[in-house]
Amino acid sequence: MDCVLIESLEIETVIGVYDWERSLRQRLVLDLELATDIRPAAAADDLALTLDYAAISQRIARFAEAHDFALVETFAERLAALLKTEFAIPWLRLTVRKPGAVATAAAVGVRIERGTRPEAP
Repeated sequence: MDCVLIESLEIETVIGVYDWERSLRQRLVLDLELATDIRPAAAADDLALTLDYAAISQRIARFAEAHDFALVETFAERLAALLKTEFAIPWLRLTVRKPGAVATAAAVGVRIERGTRPEAP
């Protein structure tokens, strides 16, 4: 199966368990692998036949703007469910990083896989 990639997508949202975190927007950095078959789009040179990474990126930004969560884990789970449903994605791998959350680390975060990765025909 082919994958559409979105790497190092930066968004801002309210995220964190501490009171001071609940009063400001923080940066998250996302990497996504989204399973799809790109052959129909490539054959027809037609964006409508593939996953539109610009539309997906915009949807992620709107999601981040509209929601706030205590845990990065919750953000990842809810976002993965939304993307799978709204864009009919059978399988995805999502990495969510929170830079600066631990002073001695470049970032902390989670990586999840959801759905069933289709086999290549």
